[in-house]
Amino acid sequence: MTPKVLYVCSEVFPLLKTGGLADVSAALPPALVALGVDVRLLLPAFPSVVAGVTLEGPTLQLPAGGSPGLPAGVGPQAHSAHGLAPWLREGRITDSDMPVWLLHAPGLYERAGNPYLDGSGQPWPDSAEQFAWLGWAAALLGTGLNASWIPDVVHGHDWHTGLAFAYLRELAHGADHRPATVFTVHNLAYQGVFDAQLRDLLGLPDGLFHLQGLEFHGQISFMKAGLKYSDAITTVSPTYAREITGAEQGCGLDGVLRQRQAHLHGILNGVDDAVWNPQDDPLVQPGFDADHRRGKALAKARLQQRLGLEPGAGKLLFAVVSRLIEQKGLHLLPGVVEELVERGGQLVVLGSGDAAIEQALRECAQRYPDQVALTLGYDEPLAHHIIAGADVILLPSRFEPCGLTQLYGLRYGTLPLVRAVGGLADTVVDCSLENLADGSASGFVFQAFEERELRSALRRAFALRRRPAEWRAVQRHAMGLRFGWERAATEYLRVYASVMPIEERS
Repeated sequence: MTPKVLYVCSEVFPLLKTGGLADVSAALPPALVALGVDVRLLLPAFPSVVAGVTLEGPTLQLPAGGSPGLPAGVGPQAHSAHGLAPWLREGRITDSDMPVWLLHAPGLYERAGNPYLDGSGQPWPDSAEQFAWLGWAAALLGTGLNASWIPDVVHGHDWHTGLAFAYLRELAHGADHRPATVFTVHNLAYQGVFDAQLRDLLGLPDGLFHLQGLEFHGQISFMKAGLKYSDAITTVSPTYAREITGAEQGCGLDGVLRQRQAHLHGILNGVDDAVWNPQDDPLVQPGFDADHRRGKALAKARLQQRLGLEPGAGKLLFAVVSRLIEQKGLHLLPGVVEELVERGGQLVVLGSGDAAIEQALRECAQRYPDQVALTLGYDEPLAHHIIAGADVILLPSRFEPCGLTQLYGLRYGTLPLVRAVGGLADTVVDCSLENLADGSASGFVFQAFEERELRSALRRAFALRRRPAEWRAVQRHAMGLRFGWERAATEYLRVYASVMPIEERS
């Protein structure tokens, strides 16, 4: 028997995207459906999400914590300041026909823009309530709130869904059905840590608030709740699954992860071929592939023209499409721009983030206006243009759970230059002499998180470009690699089977 899976997340492309989670949430559920899994999404009713969903079916009212028939003191309490009377509506994502539940909670989700940060870049003051209600809705659906569709598995993603697993633990004591649970960590650095004084409002009883529960240095950690109370934990690459059990990348939760290591699985993300395919990408026509690369040369010329760079096929064009933050290693970039330009290279940056990094890159663009272009913000069509037209995509990350940008780069023949961490280490093979000789090279990899190491990798890129036949061979190999979602979905299906009761697997 293939399972019914409630897939709980905070964003999905193209309705709402702040990062790779949205791309995963757009691609993994359809891949699971293709394997016969009955998947339904649960999403907060942010305005852009509501606009992309065709509603159907009646309203399903959510009881607040402590309602009759529910355990006392468990679940978020109705908040009169917001007039909360949350409800669920069924529907389908209009473009994909994927079934979805939308969680409405007046006063919590009717906000345009970033779902996590206000206009000043600070977390919304009621973030804990926003995502406690998401977890509560998941827990109620998981234990049979909607009798016509009861999931076998509740699969939550990142800290926004962490309380679902704590609530499920409490609800399961008196429920007729207890679903199996899987929690996926996309980035352990974002943990959803809140003041312990919110415990009563969120309905977190004393039995959950302790060192072996969701207490984290005297505060409430949504992430820790997911790690402690789920049946299985997955993360988005095998190397990252190992890294987060150590102090350097464990973000204070490495001890918890070591305790649960037997239940921790690293499953590499994939590339959605319907969105990222250089042959069929409507944004970069004429298309191209490993055997017909004229379209890539044209994409580079168009990109140089669009961004006001000096034209020239011989310019080695480096690109960044990323949040401009220290985690991504982009504070190292301004220090190498002068050498990059002096060697005949160009740089294109698309993203936003840390003000100091933005300013440093702005100064680089002002100093070298014909060779460096900076676009602050995020623009999905421009991201496609950049990844198609650039020669090298830069990801010098301090840590990188999986990374999708390097996978897009490989697909488009834009060789990744990466640090050997997380999913970057799992997907990119350095252009060392031995790897060039055996045909496994697909990019440029450096080890230490230092400017001199980044600089050395840049020099290797310039050196390879001076050997056109070898560059083309590496590019051909990179474009032939496939990181499909069918493989990932098959691995998730195995994880589901491992945590479901035996009688429900047959």
